[in-house]
Amino acid sequence: MADPPFKAPQPIFVVSDGTGETAERVVRAALRQFRGHLVHVRVYPHVSSPEDLDLLFRRAAGRQALVVSTLVTPEMREAAERCARDHGVLHVDLLANLIGQMELFLDQAAVGVAGLLHQADETYFRRVEAVEFTVKADDGKEPRMLRHADLVLVGVSRTSKTPLSTFLAHKGLKVGNVPIVLDRPPPAQLYRVDQRRIFALTIDPDVLRNIRESRARNLGLASTNYDDLDYILAELEYAHDLFRAHPEWPVIDVTNRAVEETAGIILRIYDDRGFPGATGDASQL
Repeated sequence: MADPPFKAPQPIFVVSDGTGETAERVVRAALRQFRGHLVHVRVYPHVSSPEDLDLLFRRAAGRQALVVSTLVTPEMREAAERCARDHGVLHVDLLANLIGQMELFLDQAAVGVAGLLHQADETYFRRVEAVEFTVKADDGKEPRMLRHADLVLVGVSRTSKTPLSTFLAHKGLKVGNVPIVLDRPPPAQLYRVDQRRIFALTIDPDVLRNIRESRARNLGLASTNYDDLDYILAELEYAHDLFRAHPEWPVIDVTNRAVEETAGIILRIYDDRGFPGATGDASQL
């Protein structure tokens, strides 16, 4: 039987006067709704002139590409629409309608300055500081830092404490996390933190065993009770006894949840409790 003919990936050009991260994330989120298509996403950042746009749209026409743009200034958005018409290119402007509707809603003209999402302002440096803090405070390495944390995550090993901490840190929050280990009390410093800032993480024991077995294999670890189901059940029960003794700690089940989903739950509770909110999107750093 002859091999099926080779099909080249369909190209999507992401064009932006900034980094292009916003448009790329939107495109890749949309692509998850489609199956069986080979697509190549190419990002063209910091496009600053109509001449550059014309060159890119001419190239897109030659490759029959879709162009997705996030261009801030009206002049550049108009130039992109003109290039799309002139070269017969399918074009999606992600910002035009949104900015227009927000101008009507806020009764104010947009400033039309590119790159504001990534400027090195006070918010940016706050996120940098939060990431540095969170790295140092990871996995209970520096219990003395907990009193300076915006929030603290507690849970047994492999309940996503570190990736969650990192994600929240990129939101501008200083995060500490403390592992719960069977028959080993948490550090005394944990109880000196505002208890409303502590969030407990749990997980289905069978799922946890699968995660730990996979990790043990990947690391080439010798057989231990780390991935033994009886040990896991005992460890989770010990953790839940601790959680029940501290009803101020919201208990969040991370089973089969994406980090972003769990982080969203934490941030909603954190905000409802009146603490200062997170700053910006995780992609901004």
